[in-house]
Amino acid sequence: MKILVVGNGGREHALAWKLKHDSAEPEIFCTPGNAGTAQLGTNLNYGATDLAGIGEWCLANRPDLVVIGPEAPLCAGLADVLEDAGIRVFGPCKAAAELEGSKQFAKEVMIAGGVPTSAYATFTDPELACAYIREHGAPIVVKADGLAAGKGVTVAETVGQAEAAIRDALEGSAFGDAGNRVVIEDFLEGEEASILALIDGEHVVMLASSQDHKRIFEKDRGPNTGGMGAYSPASVVTDAVWRKVKEEVYGRTLAELRKRGITYKGVLYAGLMIKDDQPSVVEFNCRFGDPETQAVLARWDGDMLPAIQAVIDGNLSDELVRWKAEHSVCVVMVAGGYPGDYEKGNEIENLDKANAVDDTIVFHAGTALDGGRVVTAGGRVLGITSLGSDLPDALAKAYIAVETISYKDAFYRNDIAHRELKRLGQ
Repeated sequence: MKILVVGNGGREHALAWKLKHDSAEPEIFCTPGNAGTAQLGTNLNYGATDLAGIGEWCLANRPDLVVIGPEAPLCAGLADVLEDAGIRVFGPCKAAAELEGSKQFAKEVMIAGGVPTSAYATFTDPELACAYIREHGAPIVVKADGLAAGKGVTVAETVGQAEAAIRDALEGSAFGDAGNRVVIEDFLEGEEASILALIDGEHVVMLASSQDHKRIFEKDRGPNTGGMGAYSPASVVTDAVWRKVKEEVYGRTLAELRKRGITYKGVLYAGLMIKDDQPSVVEFNCRFGDPETQAVLARWDGDMLPAIQAVIDGNLSDELVRWKAEHSVCVVMVAGGYPGDYEKGNEIENLDKANAVDDTIVFHAGTALDGGRVVTAGGRVLGITSLGSDLPDALAKAYIAVETISYKDAFYRNDIAHRELKRLGQ
């Protein structure tokens, strides 16, 4: 069996790793992949958004399954291209992927469907947007409407910060075409959590809860990043929250999409804000989250492939997903300067020693091979992921591995899961 994983980040390494260890023993290909995926199979030279190149390779090599990792190829319609060519593909169609491709579209769907979320307004004119901000005050959230690699969101604590974010997007082209329109949302109070769900068009199977850490600095300060770490499970997702997410978030969203003639098949990520056991949707992602995927897949008990096949075939059921009792933690190591400018090409040392830590795997994100060396090739470099009997045990293992690894200007947060630890009295 041949499986192609599209993408080159930590999420894709985690997906390739989980699929590689499936009892079906598939042959793994990744495009373009990274230094970590190269250890699991064969890396190809097609960019994730090279729809023509990936399509041609699939027609020539006939993989049994293509798993699309990142949002950009999904929003560009890669799943549609492959399905039209008769290739089995895991990932939503272009129309469904607009839930992430356009924050305005996602808001329209949520409001129409009665999904709990914040009030919002959209603007293309910076003066009108700034006037709206001045009228509403802060805190307030400014988002680039399109795809901005997790960096197009500003949680503004002052009106001045919000106006600066608006002008950066609409006048300064900080996010390119993705920022030609901004979505301004009311600030939601509470605690964040993430829930991923497999969806076969009708049936929803929610995966284990997790919590991401978006800000670059400890105690959740500084600019947003693509994610500095995650843990699973997140106790803020109580049984009551779980039930509400399944009915009020996933149930209502899918019902509204069906009204619009859109069938969602793949994984749908709900980024939530939770207050007093009431979840509200902050954002939707049309793919596995990163670094939540690393933490969640580490806890997946047994084969993942049958669940993916069931999503494609339309016969998904809860029995296909089981979870280990252990807790998991993913600590992201980034390049110095991230999420701003950073160097590439710095050698990463002691990866083998870090992987030798008990119940730990080092997932590669922004890495590449340079001869016999593994070097940095992106802002988020590695996701060190550990299992433990409880959260403190998982954290201890992860940070032992983190402190083993070295490269120039390596940076990471020392307080992953700080809210959960506080709840535990630690």
